[in-house]
Formats: sequence, structure tokens, C-alpha cells
Amino acid sequence: MSATNPVTILLTHNAWANAQLIRACESLTSEQFHQRFDIGPGSLHDTLTHVLGAMRGWADLLARRDFRPRPEGTSRTPAELALLLDESAREWDVLAAAGPMDEPFARERGGKNYTFTRAEVVTHITTHGVHHRAQAINMLRRLGAPKMPPSSVMEWVISGSGG
Repeated sequence: MSATNPVTILLTHNAWANAQLIRACESLTSEQFHQRFDIGPGSLHDTLTHVLGAMRGWADLLARRDFRPRPEGTSRTPAELALLLDESAREWDVLAAAGPMDEPFARERGGKNYTFTRAEVVTHITTHGVHHRAQAINMLRRLGAPKMPPSSVMEWVISGSGG
């Protein structure tokens, strides 16, 4: 049976697409994984770490807890990033459904106060992932990777992983 809840689709697809990208990085050398590019956070490692750091940070907001240290600045292997993704994806499944979508969450950032709804945070985290995965796929192409990882919602559905 296909999933019909857009939030479930967005979050499940986001985790799947991030996992596909991490899996594509497993065959790279460490030098390729850390190679600098003039796009996004600058390398596949840094891009994936940034995506996962954002997932953790926004999860902390929804959980109304102190923000955990950001993972950026620490070198991890693709396997270590996959574990971080698994942890974050499980957490998001719970947090997205933990209250009404119009529930407000206050956050101070850069000396300014903001209020976001649960729906806005969920939408941001999933579109943020799409944005940076596109940058990462560009990096993989520039490295000459023979096959790009699937990343679209339709590829997720067609693969049998969706719905």
C-alpha cells in the first residue's frame, strides 16, 4: 500500500535519498570523499555532514532540548555518516508526529528571535536535503563516478522503497 501522508513521504524519502548518496560515497577514496569543490559546503564529506547536522539541530528544536554540538568539523567515514543518518531518521519519525503541525517553536539565531511551526521545520529539513543532494551529485559527476545515486521521490517509489 502506498503512503498517503505527505509528511511521511517527505521524511522517508529524505532518509532514503541521503542513504543512497552515502552509499555512493562508500566506493570513493578518502581523497575523493574530501576533495574540495566550489559548490555548497565544499566536499562530499562536508555536504553530507552539513545535511545531517541540520537534521540534528532542527530535531533539537522540535524536541525542545539544548542543541547538541554540530557534527561539522569532525571527519567521518561514509559508514559513520550512515549511522548518524539512521539515528536522525528514527528521531524525525517520532518528532514529526509528536504534535500538531501548527505548533510553534521559538529559536534564537544570530541575535534574532524566530518562531517556526512544526510543518515549516519538516518542510525545511526535507527541501534542505534536496538542495544539498543536488550539489553532492554534481560533485560525484565531477569526480567521474560511473553511476549517480537515485534521489528523486519517483525513483524512491519505483525502487520499491517508497510507499
